[in-house]
Amino acid sequence: QVQLVESGGGLVQPGGSLRLSCAASGSIFSINVMGWYRQAPGKERELVATIPAGSRATYADSVKGRFTAHRDNAKDTVYLQMNSLKPEDTAVYYCNADVMVSRSGPTRRYWGQGTQVTVSS
Repeated sequence: QVQLVESGGGLVQPGGSLRLSCAASGSIFSINVMGWYRQAPGKERELVATIPAGSRATYADSVKGRFTAHRDNAKDTVYLQMNSLKPEDTAVYYCNADVMVSRSGPTRRYWGQGTQVTVSS
């Protein structure tokens, strides 16, 4: 079993910053893609950033230049640094990881529990 535990959400004023963390643990052989999604009230879940193993992160247009994602492979952890936050960034943020639990096993996507980010004055 694999668990993803997120931390770092909260309330911040417009223009402020937050840093989210997501640590994977459990029966992990390797992790391919790690990333972040978000879901605002009444809207569908959308991709924020994704980082394939050994590659650079790619971002949604709405967050380019403001958000930075990176991963620490030694810790099986992915981070999302969010700067210049706007009210429209308010959402529940979810991390995900595509994990192989064995050398010959399939790749399965796991999700974190979600962390609330609220941008408001």
